[in-house]
Amino acid sequence: MVVGAALPTAAAPAGGGSADLGPREARNVILLIGDGMGDQEVTLARDYTVGAGGRLALDRFPVTGKYTTYSVDSKGRPDYVTDSAASASGWSTGRKTVNGRVSKTPDTDVAVPTVLELARRKGLATGSVTTDELTGATPAAMASHVTGRDCQGPADMAGCPRDTIGRGGPGSIAEQSVRLRPDVLLGGGRQRFDQKITEGPYRGLTVTGQAEKEGYRVVTDARGLRDAGPDRPLLGLFSPDSLPVEWSGRPAAAGGTPPQRCVTNPARPAGTPTLADLATKAIGLLEAKAKAQAKAGAGPDKGFFLQVEGASIDKQAHEADPCGQIGETAAFDRAVKVAQDYAARHPDTLVIATADHGHSTQILPLDTNPPGLSATLVTDEGSKVKVGYSTTDTPADGQEHTGTQVGISARGPYADRVQGVTDQTELFTTVTTALGLR
Repeated sequence: MVVGAALPTAAAPAGGGSADLGPREARNVILLIGDGMGDQEVTLARDYTVGAGGRLALDRFPVTGKYTTYSVDSKGRPDYVTDSAASASGWSTGRKTVNGRVSKTPDTDVAVPTVLELARRKGLATGSVTTDELTGATPAAMASHVTGRDCQGPADMAGCPRDTIGRGGPGSIAEQSVRLRPDVLLGGGRQRFDQKITEGPYRGLTVTGQAEKEGYRVVTDARGLRDAGPDRPLLGLFSPDSLPVEWSGRPAAAGGTPPQRCVTNPARPAGTPTLADLATKAIGLLEAKAKAQAKAGAGPDKGFFLQVEGASIDKQAHEADPCGQIGETAAFDRAVKVAQDYAARHPDTLVIATADHGHSTQILPLDTNPPGLSATLVTDEGSKVKVGYSTTDTPADGQEHTGTQVGISARGPYADRVQGVTDQTELFTTVTTALGLR
């Protein structure tokens, strides 16, 4: 044997290995989605924040696997690079669909029941949390059914004429989301909810007004979030559009950038809740709601289902902005830890962390001069890392998704189902089986 230098070792998963699989039945499921968070995006965040030999919360799950993300065309043939609407529809409904469509079939354009709808029917407490607009593709796929993902508010329905209330349809994503009445909706997108409804029983009201008629408490700041209790459903709208990102820096450029450190985003308003803040509040409210329903004689404690999305990993990768992207991945990782810590105290909770699709990030040798755009960062370890984006070569065009498989990790009941290579539609089956929804 040759004795060499000691290498840093990865910390053991919180709670320790396979013991984290817990009971066979799940009371709760927390599903965490890093939008655009492929392996390169996770690796870059790890390298920058905790070092090449360090480990993120994302790395501390006892069970890991990969899943495929392709969408389909109207004839069911593979479209190898998905968008967020089709991918989110895949795990929300168990059915693949065409890019741009939200929880509807690819051929007949018919609504397909979602996990959140099934959980509501069974009496579970339900919630959706995002750093995107609450009408963005990922939260929309759990709470609505529209032909086009851009049909977010009553004024945005030009692309979905058959979905309008006047044509007998369900209305915009915002209208459907509050009508479904999940117990917790937290994110951005106030501009969509401020739009006036022009058809149906809530005509003349804004969607926020509709939400209040449906019994929602509406909050727009950290104080309102802190003070909200479980007695009423909660709609939190903390930005006109998506929440401002946590970090900023110089975007990638043709020919590269000088070495830089990322900084706190000066344009992020003080008091903007973090994704970890939103996840913590949502978990607390949903647990209290489930217990209150049981105490009120509605049967046994049925638990809760919660989806949590870190949306702007994707948005910043589209902009070839490595600092914005890393900051959002780190913020998502803190939300993952919130879920893991809750599951450590409640072993009947299944926690799953995954992505909807990969993105364009490449970690490159420092001495390369890649085509497209690149940037050099100085990591927390004091080393340099070069990041390239080459799906387009001009910032105005925006970077593209990629068709790679992505990671999926889990702990708790049924965590073993994510092992190996699966497809994101199988995530629907895992969650519904764990919660006894089918």
